[in-house]
Amino acid sequence: MVRKEAAAPKKKKCPTAMKRVKQNKKQNLQNRLFNSRTKTAIRSFKKAILMKNEGQMRSALNSVYSLLDKGVKNGVYKKNKAARTKSRIALLSKGNVNFV
Repeated sequence: MVRKEAAAPKKKKCPTAMKRVKQNKKQNLQNRLFNSRTKTAIRSFKKAILMKNEGQMRSALNSVYSLLDKGVKNGVYKKNKAARTKSRIALLSKGNVNFV
């Protein structure tokens, strides 16, 4: 038979741990919002390519590049992910690659 041990009382978290939990939630929300803004900018860029609107495509491309660079600076993205995404988007702007 398995002996049931008395459940130990739940240990209270120290104030610094509670503060870190609070900070992590706040940072997670900011990162999710930033990711959403970046993905929206990429979608608008792809939409401009489909409509063959040169002016809108350039402004969308600039905003995507800007958001990716800011994301690297703020620690939302790693440097290589931003470089890879920018490279793929540059190929799309030149019409070399098809996308779904």
